[in-house]
Amino acid sequence: MPGRNSVTSAIILLAGLGAVAGLGAGIAMRDSALPPARVLPPGRLPADTRLGPLRGERGDFSFLPAESDDQWSDRFQHVRRVMRVAQGLWPMPTKTPLHAVIHGKVGFDDYSVEKVYFESVPGFFVTGNLYRPTGKGGQRPAVLSPHGHFPGGRFQDAGRAAVRRQLVDGAERFEEGGRSFMQARCVQLARMGCIVFHYDMIGYGDCQQLSEQLAHRFSRLRVKFQKPPDSGLYSAAALLRQQNLLGLHTLNSIRALDFLTSLPEVDPRKLAVTGGSGGGTQTFMLCAVDDRPLVSVPVVIVSADRQGGCTCENICGLRIGTYNLEFTALHAPKPLLLISADDATRTMPERGFPELLSHYKTLGAEDNLAHVANLQFPHNYNSVSRAAMYHWLNEQLGLGLQEPILERSYRRLTRDELTVWNDEHRQPAADPDFQHKLLDWLADDSERQLAALFPRDRKSLARYREVVGTAWDILIRRLPENADIRFEVKSTANRGKYRETLGLLRYRTADDHRAELPVVRLAPGKSARRIVIWIDPAGKAGLYAPDGSIQPQIRKLLDADIAVVGVDLFKQGEFLVDGKSINRQRSLPAEEAFAGWTYCYNLPLLARRVHDVLAVIEMVRLDAAESKPIDLVGLGPAGVWAAGALVQAQGSIERATIDTDGFRFEKLTDVYGEHFLPGAVKYGDVPGLLALAAPTRLWVASENDRTLRIVKAAYASTESPEHLTIYSGRQNTNRRAAVEWLLQK
Repeated sequence: MPGRNSVTSAIILLAGLGAVAGLGAGIAMRDSALPPARVLPPGRLPADTRLGPLRGERGDFSFLPAESDDQWSDRFQHVRRVMRVAQGLWPMPTKTPLHAVIHGKVGFDDYSVEKVYFESVPGFFVTGNLYRPTGKGGQRPAVLSPHGHFPGGRFQDAGRAAVRRQLVDGAERFEEGGRSFMQARCVQLARMGCIVFHYDMIGYGDCQQLSEQLAHRFSRLRVKFQKPPDSGLYSAAALLRQQNLLGLHTLNSIRALDFLTSLPEVDPRKLAVTGGSGGGTQTFMLCAVDDRPLVSVPVVIVSADRQGGCTCENICGLRIGTYNLEFTALHAPKPLLLISADDATRTMPERGFPELLSHYKTLGAEDNLAHVANLQFPHNYNSVSRAAMYHWLNEQLGLGLQEPILERSYRRLTRDELTVWNDEHRQPAADPDFQHKLLDWLADDSERQLAALFPRDRKSLARYREVVGTAWDILIRRLPENADIRFEVKSTANRGKYRETLGLLRYRTADDHRAELPVVRLAPGKSARRIVIWIDPAGKAGLYAPDGSIQPQIRKLLDADIAVVGVDLFKQGEFLVDGKSINRQRSLPAEEAFAGWTYCYNLPLLARRVHDVLAVIEMVRLDAAESKPIDLVGLGPAGVWAAGALVQAQGSIERATIDTDGFRFEKLTDVYGEHFLPGAVKYGDVPGLLALAAPTRLWVASENDRTLRIVKAAYASTESPEHLTIYSGRQNTNRRAAVEWLLQK
């Protein structure tokens, strides 16, 4: 909920809600049978910035440095959880045996190259080459080296003509080094005394169980794939379970660290990660979620202007109010070197690095941050950039080598010499169903882990909230600390026994939009003893009958001296052009086939509506003239919006009535459907969400003891099972029954 710094302005403007009776001549008379009034003039939409263009991977992605150690500690935990939840790594998939195989050693005077494959999860192979120094005793520093989206990946060969141009431009020093700058850096690091694991991105090199077309080219095929697939990655089922390529890449990187640290000659205290372009994304992503790397060197990727242009770098829920600069900052205060070029990173000297430097200074570690701007070169990891990296690792890993460190030529290995597969070590057979088998394993593993969290007592309920509750916090998000909630009264009217107040609620959203909601408050003639916030599929119009009179169930509440607040949530009521309701969410232009583009930077509609409800709850709570118990009603399709708000507003709501209408996220097949929320199925669907409401007094309809088994267990674990009521009457009686339950003393 918003911090107390938002209270003063809210109370001043909210005084109209509790003191309408004192407005005297300001109260207009309205016939009780007139249609409910609009807050805004006909034809005008709310001044809500969420109606504007959707955000994408280019824009202003600046970073706010830490203000103090304590402030950063809280922010660090939040951002790391965002990253892990979005990547499907909360909780972390079960670590199964790697079954690592090392073979095919090729020896040189001062280093050797071997072939490696292991299983990150059963049946899914990570492939690469292991470079080791020769003649070095004891434990050695180790470097993890993801290659990125450069053509050829681990098998890169830029060709003689391209390299000769680079030699002339000063980008490379040796022909062989330029033809494969990836091998060049691995060889040089091994010569410096480091053990290096150079591993394939999914779809590159030997890692072909998921194709490059699927993993990295999907959005480019949008002309062919004009809608998301029905199954597999990018489908509704996968997105609802947070299954995505970025998560698989990060999982492979984590297991690659497991492999490196399993080698007896590796010093686990001296681990570094470096990669360029998409390999730079893998670098800062790994270093943000795993504490083991000491040194991070992401090259030509971290930017305040762009976030990464591949389907393997953009996933649902990742970049909502936090971006690559902050992900990179999670490595602080450990050593971090950034290298930029004449690409999207060119502005780092002015925008990005100064903020990171301020951040490191606050944490007392400014000497652990450096930036090299090689703006004379395009997108690269050339010898000039590599030289900066060698110097940094020499210093930070304590290698003790004499500077300057200069690359020497080496014998570039061919694809046949590097590949891990041969007659003795067979490449996994092409399996068109492998994608589904992998996703099934991940889903089953997640379900097993979450089943173990089933609430049985207070301790297990606390653990359930820690894991599942944290996940729902990330899927939906909360209001910001200073939501700047304000209410402006537009008109008041006397409707016989009741007063009607119309106005606009304004607040700042979690992703820094300015929201504006039309609100109606119906107040009884006497001072209200309670307030009901009524969330309806029709918006605030749901409080009225077609002829404009007040709905019978609303009238019952008013007659019992209970005030009722209705609202047009985002894309309801006065948000609609010509009153036409929506049934699909927007997608970024020409990117409909890959929903990760849209939901990476834009909250789903359901989350936005939950935030709107939270803003209404906070508006009522902050009204000093009221200070009355608050109840929440969500019926039919609005039930899940109210459920999300109930859980996020824990403590502000005394009682809630939720009609789920039997809705389940698992049934959704349209990734742009009105209720689509990525990740919702992974964390228990609607019952998993409702279980987090315990011990708030809760009435639920359209469910039964079996479907709400986990909810009943959660309430029993609080020793307040009587606070849960499951209504099993006919569906057409739900509204009446909900009101009757609220009217009970």
